[in-house]
Amino acid sequence: MITAELLDQLGIPERTTYRRCQPGGPWTHLLPGIVLLERAAPTARQRVEAARLHTDLHGIVTGFEAARRYGLQEIPPDNSVHLLVPHEHRFCSVKFAVVERTRFFPEPVVVDGVPMAPPARAVLDGLRRIRLLDPVRALLIEAGQSGLCTADELAAELEAGSQRGTALPRAVLRELATDVRSVAEADSLAILRKSGLPPAEHNVRLYDAQGRYIAMPDTWWDDIALAWEIDSVSIHLKKPNYAKTLARNSRYAAAGILVVQTLPSRLRTDTQRVIDELKAAYKSAKERPRPKITVARGSHPAA
Repeated sequence: MITAELLDQLGIPERTTYRRCQPGGPWTHLLPGIVLLERAAPTARQRVEAARLHTDLHGIVTGFEAARRYGLQEIPPDNSVHLLVPHEHRFCSVKFAVVERTRFFPEPVVVDGVPMAPPARAVLDGLRRIRLLDPVRALLIEAGQSGLCTADELAAELEAGSQRGTALPRAVLRELATDVRSVAEADSLAILRKSGLPPAEHNVRLYDAQGRYIAMPDTWWDDIALAWEIDSVSIHLKKPNYAKTLARNSRYAAAGILVVQTLPSRLRTDTQRVIDELKAAYKSAKERPRPKITVARGSHPAA
């Protein structure tokens, strides 16, 4: 990766450089004045380095490329390299290099030699550029559950930075503050509101008559001891998690708890049938004696 200007200083005229970047030539033109000294598609790292060269190395990586480098996986499809530069610079976006001038230029975090925006800033810079609810939810949830950044850090970043494009992330953070733990769980709240069923609790700990831990259901109707679990195939069918799910269901059965299990995909594609299943289960649970189940609420360690 090199600039045409540096090649010229080394004795290779610009006209020669650009001729070698033409179809059939040995080099690849990536960005204005920046070439790859081979005929190949650039790697992700080469794209990052090219984008930084475009900003004379003043830019730091943010957005989804930075989030990916921090190890997050719920990244919307995006081939750009989003860079922050101090506001006094006049670099422009071109091709895959998205350049954002900012008065809120953060102290960079260097990961594998790449200077990047801090995690909360990187995640929100990416999300400010999209208008789809599910990807916003998924990435914010993963960022929090992975320990990469806290809800407080995300909220503080929203308050401190640009307000452009923040309405959707703000709404999701408010939603997550109610202890919604997944995109599917958020969808389940909408189904509950539509179903007309009595109010339920979420993520409470259940214990049997002997004080043994049973589970922490996604949704719980305490007066009739009915649990509703949103069980994702991608999570619960991984070998360790599948075994845990089977053990959980055995504990539910041993304690006399009725449980409804729903795949996340059905929450939107089969909404009415899910509501019907919940109503039927609620009716059955209400008609039987309530088993002796103790509920623990409030702050608790993860079970």
